[in-house]
Amino acid sequence: MDFRYRIYNADGSEVENCGNGARCFARFVRDQRLTHKHEIHVETAGGPLMLTVQHDGMVRVDMGRPRFSPLALPFDATGDRPLHPLDVGDETLQIGVVSMGNPHAVLQVDSVDSAPVERLGPLVEAHRRFPKRVNVGFMQVLSPSEIRLRVYERGSGETLACGTGACAAVASGIRQGLLKSPVKVHLPGGELSIEWPDPEGALTMVGPATRVFDGRVVLN
Repeated sequence: MDFRYRIYNADGSEVENCGNGARCFARFVRDQRLTHKHEIHVETAGGPLMLTVQHDGMVRVDMGRPRFSPLALPFDATGDRPLHPLDVGDETLQIGVVSMGNPHAVLQVDSVDSAPVERLGPLVEAHRRFPKRVNVGFMQVLSPSEIRLRVYERGSGETLACGTGACAAVASGIRQGLLKSPVKVHLPGGELSIEWPDPEGALTMVGPATRVFDGRVVLN
């Protein structure tokens, strides 16, 4: 193992995994010359990850195998099925539940532009059947190889991009027979490529990591 790191959301809560954070971490340790390796092994609270800095500057992350058991999230449900009913107010939603080292609920919508992210996101995130809360993905299927996605993250609200959310959405879509690997994911903040050719194997994410600024924080 080359590195171990911990991840915190904007509200101070510690989380198990972060796909975008993993790519940024790989870029950071390379830029800071903490390692010269192209393949970097890291340990997170959600388990080990393999990060590969490609020659084109993109970062590939071996995200491990998606888990669909409700116990893995955890989610209060019996049985392992592609979709679970979830009562939210007067509505019954059909959600896919996926653990990518952290918990995700995935809803299919007709259009992410009109999806009720601000209304349903916090209700699903804090639903009593998710005792540790959950990240909520709103997925629009464009074709078997392309989706649009918005994610309401636990502890952060809606974000511009969520790497584990993209992985969870693709895994859920493939399991339902809606998608086929590889899948391009369009998020408000950019694009990711998700590959999961073998349902018994690991899922991989490929995307950019760009240095934006250098800052200094003084801790008292």
